[in-house]
Amino acid sequence: MGKLLSSPKILVIAIAAVALLLVSVAGGALGASFGLGFLGGPIPFISIPAERVAFIGSYPLLNSTIMFWFGGLILIFIAWRAGRNVTDVPSGWQNFMEMIYDFFNNTVDGVAGGTPKAGRRFLALVSTIFMVVVIINWVGILPGVGSVGRIETIEEWVHHHIEDLEAAEHEKHPEYNDTQVHQLALIHLLEEHGDDTFVAFDGMFVPLGQGEQARVPLKHIVTFTDDELHHLADEVKHGEDISHDPVFERIEHDIHEGVVKEAFTYDAGGSSETDYNFTGQTAGLLVPYLRGASTDINTTLAIAIVAMFTVQIWGFRALGVSGYGGKFLVNPISQGPIATFVGVLEGFGELTRTISFTFRLFGNMFAGEILLIAMAFLLPLVGIIPFMGLELFVGVIQAYIFAMLTLVFGVMAVASHGDHDSHAEDH
Repeated sequence: MGKLLSSPKILVIAIAAVALLLVSVAGGALGASFGLGFLGGPIPFISIPAERVAFIGSYPLLNSTIMFWFGGLILIFIAWRAGRNVTDVPSGWQNFMEMIYDFFNNTVDGVAGGTPKAGRRFLALVSTIFMVVVIINWVGILPGVGSVGRIETIEEWVHHHIEDLEAAEHEKHPEYNDTQVHQLALIHLLEEHGDDTFVAFDGMFVPLGQGEQARVPLKHIVTFTDDELHHLADEVKHGEDISHDPVFERIEHDIHEGVVKEAFTYDAGGSSETDYNFTGQTAGLLVPYLRGASTDINTTLAIAIVAMFTVQIWGFRALGVSGYGGKFLVNPISQGPIATFVGVLEGFGELTRTISFTFRLFGNMFAGEILLIAMAFLLPLVGIIPFMGLELFVGVIQAYIFAMLTLVFGVMAVASHGDHDSHAEDH
């Protein structure tokens, strides 16, 4: 303590760190409970499927696809820098890439039998999987990923959510025409989601301090009462067309306009009662332009399929069709029913490995993204910093696990039944 007080620089840094922490606590969700929260903002829209941000012709461009391509460009750049001026004494990027090559070259040889070049067939895929996964994991936590995007309007939100309700109404009332089905589905959507909340945007931005409690309920964007909805539903069920009904026209106009219509009170009658007035501001959800590729299950599934498909190719090339296929298709007469059942389990295991690959990487990285969102919500400015370091570490670990499991499965695929039996006898 005496050393701290005797060093003005250390003392200033310590005071600044404590002050920053206090400002972060007061400005975040914790401070909002006491009427502060001046740095807070609403929790971003969290979706398991990746979101569409644009169309390239008829191709829907997803936000996770953009980050996957960006990661690919980084890998191409690294490979170009490492290989453009190759020298006998490596340095810089060449040295970095040779370190990775030597590490995986020794690793695959060790796992495949310990002799030089024993694992050469596995080297390209295993090292590529590691590099791809670690890069897409790391670029997924760059600033702006998940926090900068476009506004999904109320009209878009209704369009996305009404489809399932229309299908249910068609199944429940096949005698209704398409107009009746759409009108009933819209009425039920408003009844079920009237209390769902949306972000009020000031132009294209959400002002600081407009936290989670400042989200606007749908019923204050699309104005209606329960009695009005019940009356409209009864009219539709009696075969009347409500397209020109003043109440229904107002609802459709409000949905199309998508702006806050009236002030509202958060936690009315409670200890945190607060009045908000965002009348005239655009309401909707933030759909990020960028999203970590490994938080999209389609990306992890694609990598898993490539890995396991290549494992099967290794097996067939090493053992032949009868040798490798004999692991899964066993004659119950000559080998016995137990061996046949074990072969079926082996085939099922190949499928479960693909699923395990997919959800292991997706689950860990998606959970990491949620953790970063939660910490940024609770403690703006400083809360996210230590967890970003943790995510960098987890990104490397997950890439290494994915690559090593691919290697292990590959080694198992090229091993004959005799190899497994002799290995079991040794133990």
